[in-house]
Amino acid sequence: MKKFLGSIVALSIAFAPLANACTAINLKARDGTVIAGRTMEWAVDMEWTLTSQPQGSPVLISAPEFLDLPSKTLSSKHAFVGIYPAVLKGSPAILEGQNEAGLGLSGNFLPGFTEYQKITSQDEEYVSIINFGSLVLGMYSTVKELRAALPNYKVWYNPSEVEGSPTPPWLHFVLTDRSGDSIIVEFVQGQMVIHDNVANVLTNAPTYDWHINNVRNYLSLTDTATTSIVVEGTNVTEIGQGGGLIGLSADYTPPSRFVRATYLTYFAYQPDGSRDAVQLMAHLLNNVDIPKGVSRTTIDKQVVSDYTQWINLKDLENNRMKIASYSNRTNYIEIDLNQVFKSGRSMVWVVDELPYPDNDLTAQLLE
Repeated sequence: MKKFLGSIVALSIAFAPLANACTAINLKARDGTVIAGRTMEWAVDMEWTLTSQPQGSPVLISAPEFLDLPSKTLSSKHAFVGIYPAVLKGSPAILEGQNEAGLGLSGNFLPGFTEYQKITSQDEEYVSIINFGSLVLGMYSTVKELRAALPNYKVWYNPSEVEGSPTPPWLHFVLTDRSGDSIIVEFVQGQMVIHDNVANVLTNAPTYDWHINNVRNYLSLTDTATTSIVVEGTNVTEIGQGGGLIGLSADYTPPSRFVRATYLTYFAYQPDGSRDAVQLMAHLLNNVDIPKGVSRTTIDKQVVSDYTQWINLKDLENNRMKIASYSNRTNYIEIDLNQVFKSGRSMVWVVDELPYPDNDLTAQLLE
C-alpha cells in the first residue's frame, strides 16, 4: 500500500504544475448536423497556432531513427485545418482540427496513463504521435475508415521530438465525423485502445472506460426536480428550479468535468439545426470554462493556474469553425472552411492574434 501511495504522490507532483483540463463535447441537431466543440486549457502559454493544409500536403510516416526503418511522406487526400502548439519545435503536432470530408479531431492530455507503442524492426506501419493528427485528418474521411485503419499502425513517441514543450505529449483523442459516429483513441500499457464515444464527451485522466463507469455514480441526477412535498400538513415548495442536479460535480477535475458535460449534454433540449447547435455547444462549454486563478497549484514555490486558452466549435456538416481566445471569450471568429479549402493555400495564424470583433455598438445607438 505504501508503495502504491508513493507512486500516486510522485505522479501527481510530476504533472501538477502543467495540469491540463480540456473538455470535448459532440452534439447532433435534429436535422443531422453534428457540432464538435472543445476547450483547451493549459497553465503556460503554448503559442497556439491555426494552420490550413491543402490537399496534397505532406504527411510524414516514420519510425524512431535508431531502428533504421524506412520513412515515407504521404500526400494528403484531404485539405484540413488544425491547431498546434508552436512552442514545440519540428513538425506541427495537430491537436485540434477538421478536414473537408467533415472529420473532426480533438486531442486531450492523458498524463499518468499513456504509454505509446513500441516499434520493432519487423513493423511496417508506424507513425509518431507528433504526426498522428495530420495522418488522421489528411488521409481519412470517416470514423468507419479509422476503426479499420488505425489498428494497423503503431504509434510511438520519442522525447527528442518535442523540444521546447513543457511536458511530454501524453494524449488521447476523440475522432468524430459528420454522421455523428465517434471514437476515443488511447494508448494504454503499450497498446492502442479504441472506445465507442457513447457519452459524446472526453476530458482528461483517467482513461475513458473509467469515466464511463464513474458516470454511473450519478444516475439519480434529473432535469426535473420535485416541486413540492407535504410535511405534516404543510406544503413545502422548492426554492428554485434546478434541484434535480444537486450533487452534480462543480469542480474542475477531469472526472467532475466529464460528469458535468455528460449530464448537461444529455438533459439539454436537442437543437433544431446548425445555428442552434453551435449556440448550445457554446453554452455547454461555458460550464467547464476556467478563469485564470481559480484552479491553482503550488509546486516548489511556483504558483501556476490552468485557464481556458481557447475554445473551438466545429460544424462538421457545413465545414465552418468558430474560435475564441481567453482574451476574446465572448467574441468568436467564424471561418468558412470551404473557402479556405478551395483556395488551396497553406497558411498559419496565431490564435491570440486573430481579428476578433469589437462589437461595441454604443456610437450607433447614440446616433
